[in-house]
Amino acid sequence: MIDRRLLLVHAHPDDETINNGATMARYVAEGAAVTLLTCTLGEEGEVLVPALAQLAADQADQLGGYRISELAGAMSALGVTDWRFLGGAGRYRDSGMMGTPANDKPRAFWRADLAEAVAHAVAVVREVRPQVVVTYDEIGGYGHPDHIQAHRVAMGAVEAAADPAYRPDLGEAWDVAKVYWCAMPRSVVQAGIDAMVSLGEASPFEGLGDLDDIPFAVSDDVVTTAVDGRAYARPKEAAMRAHPTQMTVDGPFFALSNNLGQEVLGTEFYRLVRGTRGPAGPGLHGWEDDLFAGLPG
Repeated sequence: MIDRRLLLVHAHPDDETINNGATMARYVAEGAAVTLLTCTLGEEGEVLVPALAQLAADQADQLGGYRISELAGAMSALGVTDWRFLGGAGRYRDSGMMGTPANDKPRAFWRADLAEAVAHAVAVVREVRPQVVVTYDEIGGYGHPDHIQAHRVAMGAVEAAADPAYRPDLGEAWDVAKVYWCAMPRSVVQAGIDAMVSLGEASPFEGLGDLDDIPFAVSDDVVTTAVDGRAYARPKEAAMRAHPTQMTVDGPFFALSNNLGQEVLGTEFYRLVRGTRGPAGPGLHGWEDDLFAGLPG
């Protein structure tokens, strides 16, 4: 089997664990090389630990440094040893939610020179030479400016890295075989809601209307891949617990800093947007069950 190499591009520490923790742990356990590229330190995140409240952006503004240690703990739990920050730790700052004053801070990732940020990512792609890249869709899942920018950087880097004429000083050209966007099928979101209600919890989306009004829930028809990482649910949970300033974990559910309850899923879902879809797996909807499906090996 050829060496399998996976690169994930995320906006803030903890995004990787929420979206892809089980996937990352599974591929590490199977011997693949897994690299995480995180674009900011998450400085604008809310702080759920009262004793650490002074780290927040509106106080000491030291949360970013603390979240580096949280990310280190999460990566240890998942077995990932290659994790980096775009342009180096602190090069780009968390931009906060769309329309907030944090968008206008000089180092805000949302304001970053896109060509410069893409060049930083190209250097990583050409060094790591991944067959598969994972990032967000064009709206960043739910409209966060840093997620949108991470999408732009990742997609731009994939294109530029394959061009021999682009910045040969950044390494030899490399053509990524497959690019996936993180996806959450509406059927899975609905199942999570139903599970919460069955436990006596209120739906986290009550008052939002139907699932069409939930931005990160996508039609099952656009989902292409379901990676079964249920055997790695415990490492994923441990990685989530390593981000205590941002989330609390309670049994099969966790609460993010916006108190949105979601089921901790061992199966993680993706949408193939570049490359050839591999053979269907035995699971849901005939989706692929492996990000490397169809590649030589």
